Amino acid sequence: CPCCGDSRLRKIGEDVTETLELVPRQWKVIQHVREKLVCRACEAITQPPAPSHPIARGRAGPKLLAHVLFAKYGLHLPLHRQSDVYQREGIDLDVSTLADWVGASAATLMPLVDVIRSHVFAAERIHADDTTVPVLAKGKTRTGRLWTYV
Repeated sequence: CPCCGDSRLRKIGEDVTETLELVPRQWKVIQHVREKLVCRACEAITQPPAPSHPIARGRAGPKLLAHVLFAKYGLHLPLHRQSDVYQREGIDLDVSTLADWVGASAATLMPLVDVIRSHVFAAERIHADDTTVPVLAKGKTRTGRLWTYV
């Protein structure tokens, strides 16, 4: 005790102070090590299968792909701006690589899109909305259309 010096202290409660803090984004390379083993009797070589990837033969993890898609479609951040942001963080990702990832992700997610489409179009009534959206093109802005069915 700071007052009397006795060591018989007992907890009666606690006060918690919360602080909101920003932790900068971290880039990680995750290595999956698959050992090759040989049988000493029959000399057969075995190795566990490689982990599955969202994109065949791709090196992007699912969290990175989700981030690229969210930034493009959720935050409306064009791929060239995402590439610039990654470049400032020390990661060299070309716009063509990001575009390939977006296309491959769309192909991977197509079964989910088909299920949602069949569910929406099975309804008795469908609300459709046609919204114009400015789309950046080289040297000018074009008008794109966003169709939504509910």
